[in-house]
Amino acid sequence: MKIAIIGTRGIPNHYGGFEQCAEYLALGLVKKGVEVIVYNSHNHPYKEDTWNGVKIIHCYDPEYKWGTAGQFIYDLNCIRDVRKRNCDIILQLGYTSSSVWGSLLPSKRSVITTNMDGLEWKRTKYSKGVKRFLLYAEKLGVKYSHHLIADSIGIKEYLLEKYNKDSVFIPYGAHVFEDNDPTVLKEFNLSPWNYNILVARLEPENSIEVILDGVAQSGMDNDFLVVGKHETTYGEYLKTKFASYPNIKFIGGIYDIEKLNNLRYYSNIYFHGHTVGGTNPSLLEAMASKSLICANNNPFNEYILGTDAYYFTDKDDVSKILQSGRKESAESQVKLNNNIEKIEKLYRWDLIIDQYYNHMLEITANPVLTSV
Repeated sequence: MKIAIIGTRGIPNHYGGFEQCAEYLALGLVKKGVEVIVYNSHNHPYKEDTWNGVKIIHCYDPEYKWGTAGQFIYDLNCIRDVRKRNCDIILQLGYTSSSVWGSLLPSKRSVITTNMDGLEWKRTKYSKGVKRFLLYAEKLGVKYSHHLIADSIGIKEYLLEKYNKDSVFIPYGAHVFEDNDPTVLKEFNLSPWNYNILVARLEPENSIEVILDGVAQSGMDNDFLVVGKHETTYGEYLKTKFASYPNIKFIGGIYDIEKLNNLRYYSNIYFHGHTVGGTNPSLLEAMASKSLICANNNPFNEYILGTDAYYFTDKDDVSKILQSGRKESAESQVKLNNNIEKIEKLYRWDLIIDQYYNHMLEITANPVLTSV
């Protein structure tokens, strides 16, 4: 079997959730004897043509010059190249900037299967015009795919209701973190269980401002780490607004997974503010890192966490939870253990890789290669 993975900035991961998914999935499939191609931005720091048995193809990506518009050109360049590769399967991770080129996919030669991501058009950071485009792009993503993958039951139900299209449910995965090392905390001048943390892209729909308003309101002076790239317009706004709170520390993005897992493991409370999407990778990683989680109260988060988390809807909730939540309490330990059990039974990466592999075996066994 020969597959290509498109729709990400490349591997090894230096960006986000889909890149992390592509990394683990590519490695797992190679170990099963699958020939795997992953497309990388030419700006990706990894410049070699192979990585741990995965073939890497570097395509020109003008995002660094043109911003979001450059993503469309990068995806076009990836699709133009994949047309030459005679792949059995093309796996698209997302559709936002690639679906407009969907008619160029070699759908008479390759099976196109697409992970439809979350409800991108609901993101609050976008204008009405951009939201209309994203809804249109979602429609094209469905139209130009032979098969759809939903990373949550909520997304699966949405696709069936809106487009009358069935999809296979395959969530993201995580590795249970077991190699905790408190010396990592020295770099950040922290002590175990004596700080709180959030890890997210600094965007409005991730509840960053609500959480930090709650931190400010709580009156507590223990450190609160904000992990995420902050050299953005919104990041600068947040840093200015909370400049008078020295305990709120913007420490930038961290892509060293061991360092990040240790910061999550030794935190008191981990805040997960995501409001849009399906099975969020950072939430699973927090669960697998034995974090005590306080999540935005929405169906996507509740489906995964159930009663094994605290929830917030506004700054008052955040403030109260910061004042009362303690990781060492007996109640908290039950939540932590239950979340680890969920990872082991439902979200372990080897299980997720098996689900993708079985999906690929199924869709290549009886392919219907038609123009879609």
